[in-house]
Amino acid sequence: METLDDLFRRLEQLNDIGASLSNERDINRLLEKILLAAKAITGADGGTLYQLSEDKRHLHFEIVRTDSLGIAFGGTSGQPTSGKFPDLDLYLADGSANDNMVAAYAALNAKTVNIPDAYEAEGFDFSGTRKFDARTGYRSQSFLTVPMQNHEGEIIGVLQLINSLDPATGKVGAFSQADQRLAESLASQAAIALTNRQLVEQLETLFESFIKLINLAIDEKSPYTGGHCQRVPELTMMLADAVDATTEGPLADVKLTEKDRYELRIAALMHDCGKVTTPVHVVDKATKLQTIFDRIHLIDTRFEVVRRDAEVAMWRAIAEGKDRASAEAEIARFCRQIEVDRSTLRRSNVGSERMSDDDVAAVRAIATRYRWQNPEGEWVDFLSAEELENLTIRAGTLTQAEREIINYHIVATIKMLEQLPWPKHLKNVPEYAGGHHERMDGKGYPKGLKREEMSWQARMMGIADIFEALTAKDRPYKEPMKLSEALRVMENFKNNGHIDPDLFEIFRSQTIFLKYAEGFLSESQLDCGTVA
Repeated sequence: METLDDLFRRLEQLNDIGASLSNERDINRLLEKILLAAKAITGADGGTLYQLSEDKRHLHFEIVRTDSLGIAFGGTSGQPTSGKFPDLDLYLADGSANDNMVAAYAALNAKTVNIPDAYEAEGFDFSGTRKFDARTGYRSQSFLTVPMQNHEGEIIGVLQLINSLDPATGKVGAFSQADQRLAESLASQAAIALTNRQLVEQLETLFESFIKLINLAIDEKSPYTGGHCQRVPELTMMLADAVDATTEGPLADVKLTEKDRYELRIAALMHDCGKVTTPVHVVDKATKLQTIFDRIHLIDTRFEVVRRDAEVAMWRAIAEGKDRASAEAEIARFCRQIEVDRSTLRRSNVGSERMSDDDVAAVRAIATRYRWQNPEGEWVDFLSAEELENLTIRAGTLTQAEREIINYHIVATIKMLEQLPWPKHLKNVPEYAGGHHERMDGKGYPKGLKREEMSWQARMMGIADIFEALTAKDRPYKEPMKLSEALRVMENFKNNGHIDPDLFEIFRSQTIFLKYAEGFLSESQLDCGTVA
């Protein structure tokens, strides 16, 4: 017979279990803890935890344990229940309640069922249990089946315990009333903990869906950067996992909890949210003269106007007595020069190669070589000051003003993120997301932070953001780099104070770039020069 001290001990155990359940974040581990705690507090040899399906018509086997037979499915066992145990129907084919099954009965009627001996019980179908016993030599005798009811009165699952063992003799007996009350109390606490955890996960899923909605809007806004907001988080977390696994060197003490990982992942997902404020014509600027459309075609038309004006002038000169042969030779030379200059401007407009001083000088000469009459009737230089500025961009397709517009997205990101009332476990998201354009030498933007002023997480995102940009296949102004070339650029960035050297060493030595390449790069980028 149970003593008062034994009961108090079990009540203390129940309190400890309740606290433990409240702290568990992973639902699978939480379900496992619930069943193991119920077994421990009642002395049961085996048990099953069922979870109610979303349509409320089935009970799904989540965790199954029988200690004496060494049976363990679900949870951290490594053996999934899916495909091993069919769902238990709550209703028969005719729609009536499946009250013959004890677990279904407990769920449908919100009542605990305590059966001392299943072989003598009436009113319930234990044929499946008897077949199991015959096959294994086990004897499933006492059953304690408790519905899991949350704080809103909803049944969310069933806890079923099998074979109460006497702690002194190991003999199987019935579950006592004290066992039942403790199991019911535990089931109630567990249901509330499980509901709360599910609610938190649903809110987190909803929150992440809003983030993905913003990222989708950014990626849809520009087909040339589509996928960037999805790829950078993947690469960031690959690097974070590698750092966490490091046991030697300067990063050996950097360890990330599940909360740390979640915070970093959210920051990585939101690192470019400020791009919703960036004008499309700047984000999508594939050529130097592109705004809403590529204005090189206007230059082509302007050349034709100049050619026409020259031809008109030629015929007037001939009409006024100029030698026709010399006039035609002169116009032929002029038209050949037009074709040379047209090719020069077209080549300069692409922006795929760095312009030399001679190239810039050639464009400047063309700007004033011709005069044309604009729509207002004014005779002006062939290229406007704005066109000349664009066509003499040394590298890429953006002017300094446009680069500042692009760079402003990180300022907008920080402003947007700082407006949100972040919970404690996400309070660093603005700092992580807003720091991926800073440099270790303090020459980055927007704050000009130095290495020691930045978190490891922000530095990780900086490496991920740069490597993704170098190897991206969807940028109109450049070909994607091969891995070996991208690694050489990253090595230079490490040496000149752009990226964190310790993190890059992990990125390189742990071949994070190869893991990323397997999922996101084309085969043509995986060149033989890629060596860790």
